[in-house]
Amino acid sequence: MTEGKKEPIWTRNFISTSLSNFFIFIAFYGLLTSLPIYVVDELHRSEVDAGLIVTIFLLSAIIVRPFSGKLLDDFGKKKMLMISLIFFTLCSFLYLWIDQYFLLLVLRFFQGIWFSIATTATGSIAADLVPIKRRGEGLGYFVMSTNLAVVFGPMIALTLIQTASFTILFLVFALLITVGVIFTATSKIDEKHVKTARKRLQASDLIDQKALPIAFVGSLVAIAYSSVLSFLSIYAQQLDLLDAASFFFVVFAVVMLVARPFSGRLFDLKGPHIIIYPALVLFMIGLILLSITETSFMLLLSGAFIGLGYGTVVPSLQTLAVQAADRNRSGHATATFFTLFDSGIAAGSYILGMIATQLGYGHLYFYTAIFMLVVIAVYKLVLHRKKEAPALQLKQSNG
Repeated sequence: MTEGKKEPIWTRNFISTSLSNFFIFIAFYGLLTSLPIYVVDELHRSEVDAGLIVTIFLLSAIIVRPFSGKLLDDFGKKKMLMISLIFFTLCSFLYLWIDQYFLLLVLRFFQGIWFSIATTATGSIAADLVPIKRRGEGLGYFVMSTNLAVVFGPMIALTLIQTASFTILFLVFALLITVGVIFTATSKIDEKHVKTARKRLQASDLIDQKALPIAFVGSLVAIAYSSVLSFLSIYAQQLDLLDAASFFFVVFAVVMLVARPFSGRLFDLKGPHIIIYPALVLFMIGLILLSITETSFMLLLSGAFIGLGYGTVVPSLQTLAVQAADRNRSGHATATFFTLFDSGIAAGSYILGMIATQLGYGHLYFYTAIFMLVVIAVYKLVLHRKKEAPALQLKQSNG
């Protein structure tokens, strides 16, 4: 009888952590969508200046991310989540009063620091809360909170831009983050895995070496996804499909929500390869469809394939990264994964932007699809090395 019972995933603390993460990313994606327009239309700056507003936020997040795991160990995961969320919220309210570009840059850099710590904390706490045997399923559900924010953040931002002022927009996102703070404050997080801090900073405090290979695969996936995140709206505008583009991420979210429960359980029962290989192929097919898109239907169909592929592979890789690390280093593994993932998004946006300028967006998406073959090959290599390691240790012990 007891064998059939599963340890629960949807505990009060898991729901609170997922909702906190959801509201953090709603603000992140909402501001990512609206601030470039604010910089150009309200502050009368160039498109290059608008791009820098996005880049500087990611830059500070990438710089701080490797230190986040140690901060969680030294001060406690819930405590650091609360501190980072409070500062992130204060930054969100400061948008209401800042009307100079330089001060906005400083604010974005400062807010990126707290975003980095907060998202590392929520990911690490979620990894600790889900049952070990159901990590694939549990972390898959948790990552859905991020993927849903991809839809709702831009949707709220674009709706408010058309119907209200930027002051109202900034106020709405600041209040949404405040809700995230409330969910965190009312949760009861077990801090039993927090270790006593070492005085000297070591390399292992910044990067978890066991999680690094899978995190590298994640960075390659992020490079490919940056083509969608950064250039889809421009590509759709060129194709005169901007109206359909607003539904792209809605389709993305729907197919992801439908697939997530099945893919998470299959990951736990059959292992990662049965999920990750098909997901990478589906992502590649979605990019190919995007490269030849001429109609709204084709654009939305590509969104469905990309949602199935990308929306499945990222939580699976994050789960593998956490599983590769020691139980008490979930924070370091999460920080390692997102350090490389954020770096992939930032590098991809810059490099692929140059390619798109030379070749056009249709060719960009086709070559990005070909790049997915490289991602599949690298994942196979990483998986092969992981299988070899235990066998080598067994051979040495027998010798």
